[in-house]
Amino acid sequence: MTTNKNNKRQEEKITALYCRLSQDDNLDGESNSISNQKEILMTYAKKNGYLHPKFFVDDGISGTTFNRPGFQEMEKLIESGKVSTVVVKDLSRFGREHLLCGHHTEIVYPSLGVNFIAIQENVDTTKGVGTEMMPFHNIFNEWYATQTSKKIRAVNEMKAAKGKRVSSSVAYGYKKIDGDKEQWYVDEPAAEVVRKIYDLCLAGKGPSQIARKLEQEKILTPTAYFNSVGRNTSNPMPANIYGWRENSVEHILENRQYTGCTVNGKSTTVSYKVHKVIEKSKEDYQIIPNTQEAIISENTWLRVQELRKNKCRNTATGRKSLFSGLVFCADCGSKLHFCAAKSLKKNQEFFRCANYKDGRGTCTIHFIRDVVLETIVKEAISELADFVRCYNSVFLYLISEKKGTESINLEKSLRAQTESAKQRISDLDKLFSRIYEDNILGKLSDERYSRMANEYEIEQKQLMREAEENEKALIELEKQTVDMKMLYQGLMEFTEMKELTPTIVNKLIERIEIHNKEKKHSHNNVKVDIYFTAVGLFDIPTEQQLIETMNKIQEHNKFVEKSA
Repeated sequence: MTTNKNNKRQEEKITALYCRLSQDDNLDGESNSISNQKEILMTYAKKNGYLHPKFFVDDGISGTTFNRPGFQEMEKLIESGKVSTVVVKDLSRFGREHLLCGHHTEIVYPSLGVNFIAIQENVDTTKGVGTEMMPFHNIFNEWYATQTSKKIRAVNEMKAAKGKRVSSSVAYGYKKIDGDKEQWYVDEPAAEVVRKIYDLCLAGKGPSQIARKLEQEKILTPTAYFNSVGRNTSNPMPANIYGWRENSVEHILENRQYTGCTVNGKSTTVSYKVHKVIEKSKEDYQIIPNTQEAIISENTWLRVQELRKNKCRNTATGRKSLFSGLVFCADCGSKLHFCAAKSLKKNQEFFRCANYKDGRGTCTIHFIRDVVLETIVKEAISELADFVRCYNSVFLYLISEKKGTESINLEKSLRAQTESAKQRISDLDKLFSRIYEDNILGKLSDERYSRMANEYEIEQKQLMREAEENEKALIELEKQTVDMKMLYQGLMEFTEMKELTPTIVNKLIERIEIHNKEKKHSHNNVKVDIYFTAVGLFDIPTEQQLIETMNKIQEHNKFVEKSA
């Protein structure tokens, strides 16, 4: 009677047919495809009388990890005693980590009374068939994963060295077109949302405020949008398709690729076994300009990064100053906190040094009312706008005199060095190919080939490092030109509006420093230093200074005419 009950329970259990395909396995063509695996497994189950077959599938997931959705679902059923047999096409489909493969097939499954079958290797643990060779198959499968990982890393390094994009994922706002795997194209509906996010940031909105605004306007989240246009995504469909997350907005605001460049080397993994992602330092990024159409201008992106660096906290009242995040103490360098309370009227809101701490800190108060600061800033911007409009040539001459010709010469030198290095890297690739062919044909001995290849490789790596460092330096120099464009744009907007807005302030001002009050003629005076975008501190010349500068410009122009 007991035997009949056991047989009945066994008959009710399912036969787990497990299929797995990683992205690298796609290289093998149809032989390892999910559809092919399913057909083989189902045919085997029917032919050998295995009851209640059920498929468990992991598509696009490496065998070096066992943290796979389909596998985990199968494991839960095995642990609850609902599985009698696990069948795989071959041991590599089960996994490519020999210790964990052995742990499951030799310890866990036998102790739970589960039979394990690998068709290709003729493994059947209940019958004791093929088990002796199973550890060796598992070791070979892991070795294969190791070699594949090394090849992929080498290919990615080579692509990066040649200035090509390494990552296959496409940023929200862009898309790929069938038949063109490399190029990104602007996806206009999503790109419009990206532009809106940047505009809101320039207008003084933080990521959480932007996320709420997008939700209120019923704008689809990136995942929901991808689903709506039939684009594959690894993320599950959100319950609230308009529920933007703060970190999604932050990711968009930090993504430099919207300026039309490619960014390589942002992250790596510990190893082919440990898939933990390690974020690299921004200094180590490889930036390749002009690889696709820009959605956001370079100057807008750089300005947003400056604003994000000086993030400001909301007050308890929710009120914020136009200058929040831009005001600093001239003595200790700390931020000045914007103080607003229900008991304070708007004209009573003020800034004070973060290190003052009601007299118990390491700095003095450095107090200034928000309305007073607004008046000072408005006057300073108005004066600068009038001066630039009336004496633009003088303004440019003063700025170039301040910065000198050194940066211009440096830029020319860096560009020439970078082009030379890239040309030599390309030449070395050709030389590698040539000496390899000579070695194969017997024209070059193995010893000489090895020595020459080693010398070429050392030289190429050094040139790659130099080219990357030069490109980083060029980006910094280009930022100065970008900042000047931002300054002119902000001054034009102010001239038209005659009003300060968060966008204008964020375009024009990099930093405001507040000095401690000084007593002059029985009045308390507070000195305010305003650092403008691109030019820093700029004092409007006096009438005498203006005349002297215009004379210098005339003399310079005469000298240039004579030289020509």
